Amino acid sequence: MTDKTPRNRITPEEALAYHLEPRPGKFDVVPSTPMATQRDLSLAYSPGVAVPVQAIADRPETAYDYTTKGNLVAVISNGTAILGMGNLGALASKPVMEGKAVLFKRFADVNAIDIELDTEDPDEIIQAVRLMGPTFGGINLEDIKAPECFIIESRLKELMDIPVFHDDQHGTAVICAAGLMNALQLSGKRIEDVKIVLNGAGAAGIACLELIKTMGARQENCIMCDTKGVIYQGRTEGMNQWKSAHAVVTEARTLEEAMKGADVFLGVSAKGAVTPEMVESMAENPVIFAMANPDPEITPEDAHAVRPDAIVATGRSDYPNQVNNVLGFPYLFRGALDIHARAINDEMKLACARALAELAREDVPDEVAVAYGRKLQFGRDYIIPTPFDPRLIHVIPPAVAKAGMDTGVARRPIIDMEAYTHALKARMDPTAAILQGIHARARQHQARMIFAEGDDPRVLRAAVAWQRGGMGSSIVVGRESDVREKLEAAGLGDAVRELTVVNAHSTRHLDAYHDFLYRRLQRKGVDREDADKEVNRDRHVFASLMLAHGHGDGLVAGATRKNAHVLAQIGQVFDVRPQDGAVGITAVLHKGRIVLIGDTLVHEWPEAEDLADIGTRGAHVARDLGLDPRVAFLSFSNFGYPVSERAEKMAEATHVLDRRQVDFEYEGEMTVDVALNMDQAAKYPFSRLTGPANVLVVPARHSASISVKLMQEMAGATVIGPILTGVDKPIQICSTSSTVNDILNMAAIAAGRLGQVR
Repeated sequence: MTDKTPRNRITPEEALAYHLEPRPGKFDVVPSTPMATQRDLSLAYSPGVAVPVQAIADRPETAYDYTTKGNLVAVISNGTAILGMGNLGALASKPVMEGKAVLFKRFADVNAIDIELDTEDPDEIIQAVRLMGPTFGGINLEDIKAPECFIIESRLKELMDIPVFHDDQHGTAVICAAGLMNALQLSGKRIEDVKIVLNGAGAAGIACLELIKTMGARQENCIMCDTKGVIYQGRTEGMNQWKSAHAVVTEARTLEEAMKGADVFLGVSAKGAVTPEMVESMAENPVIFAMANPDPEITPEDAHAVRPDAIVATGRSDYPNQVNNVLGFPYLFRGALDIHARAINDEMKLACARALAELAREDVPDEVAVAYGRKLQFGRDYIIPTPFDPRLIHVIPPAVAKAGMDTGVARRPIIDMEAYTHALKARMDPTAAILQGIHARARQHQARMIFAEGDDPRVLRAAVAWQRGGMGSSIVVGRESDVREKLEAAGLGDAVRELTVVNAHSTRHLDAYHDFLYRRLQRKGVDREDADKEVNRDRHVFASLMLAHGHGDGLVAGATRKNAHVLAQIGQVFDVRPQDGAVGITAVLHKGRIVLIGDTLVHEWPEAEDLADIGTRGAHVARDLGLDPRVAFLSFSNFGYPVSERAEKMAEATHVLDRRQVDFEYEGEMTVDVALNMDQAAKYPFSRLTGPANVLVVPARHSASISVKLMQEMAGATVIGPILTGVDKPIQICSTSSTVNDILNMAAIAAGRLGQVR
């Protein structure tokens, strides 16, 4: 049996650094209302807060209107079953629960707070959670071992009037059910007729079988197995009331015997639990959901080797058909919270599963295909939507909400479902999707990335992450002894063997580099000796020559020197001057919006023709990121008023684009509020922009730099760039303040632009 090791290896040092920097943990709590003035504080606390207090006392349901209750979930654990690691205690579970909280926010804009309870007594947990009920709109139980998890969830459902949901059980069950619906459709079988074998009689396994029976699977057709074999009627060893509910009359006593003739295998057990021989004995077109993590019961390769007709799903992201709970729990709670639900019932879970199954059958948006580096189409290798499908947020919650309303658990039904769907679309933050797309395209190219500054620990950590993250191979410019020393200091000493470390003293191409640079610079006042010194001494020149000669696919530089200096050094090898068509575009991502600002790197004081070039380059970058470009030429004036010589060139840039007959929206000159705010833009109904601008062309490089850094420092915006375009090879220049992630993002942009440079 073969085993597939994921390419994306995370080292302990990387994992600890991620949780430590920039400050411990994974989220902050920030106010959503103004807190600047004395009046603000008086409204937030005393005396203003007394008004909503009285309103809630008079009408408790208004707590959903005046507090965060309606969008707040508690993620609760006692750490007795942490991620398959076992009982490590409440405190050790906190990183997992914080992670769960940020997944709620990332995928469904649900606020969540983690709460770790230091007890293994079910009664104490039940009492603690019950007493916290007024605070939250829902309870997500996590990593609590069986059978206590059944007791706790069941009792809390009886006691509380808000949704209580144990994701280890029902989250897995919902996604499993969605995948099974589509797998059976593809195999031409009905759920009422199929023989199902489930291995793993814990919380997830029992929940999967119960939900599948709710879908129509027959009790007598479902065989459950645990570590002691088949759970059959009359068995006494290792039994409890939850297993007994699924005991059947059967002669089978082992998993191997149960698998003979089975149509469906569901595994939530352990690596290697299923052999190729077991798969070979299954019925025609078998469905195999090997969901054990981190390694499945059987790999897809081994299953397909004996049964090419099998439909296989796993819990792994590096195989097709990932059964991933993040497809379920955020959207289940989103729909439940939005109707102020008293519970999440079976009908809501099945509605979620059906909506997921139906979504997988629809045409997949281009941005998802771009993000995953391949066209996804409903079939044996695509029966479950991908976690980054942007439609999930506005497809799944309405289905859940409707089911909740139809079954009477909604306190406040949604009247206008179409308006609700539009509101859900507006909650989507494109930041993560865009970054996901950038990295997915880069991973597809598997570029040999040159990291020019091998003496900087940030660059070295990024180079290691690039290689170990399955993005491609890393080439570091530096001295091997220095690289080894710095990697050891960072706790990555073993990584030096994985990197390719080069310098002027170790390369066999030095003479070719010398000749190339001398030919390029000899008519620019540079003699042979000076050219040779540049190659030998300057890492940016050396790295650029490597790229020019095809000894790498992309280049990342700039982490240790100012942009202007790095650009000048690269300019000795490549044409990166304004007249050469080079442009720097910086992406600014903030509060769910993204704008591209140019030129932040090359043009000091562009004229109208240059500005038109910048707008065109910006539009190309926008399209690379999956955006429909809308270009605005910015000024302090709007369409000729007030009159200014400096504003005139911005207006003239639009006339240049008129003459070029470009294929994207553009307008100007205009102020930034008119460009970004459609209410302000409404004052100018003749504007050609059909929505807020996403490419902002500013009058000069200094204004571009000021704009970007102001957003970064004052608003906490995420900045990617400047993205260098208009050059013959993929080159990206970081800033000296770049983090490891920033450097990785720039490397991914460089790799993603392979084949589409200039």
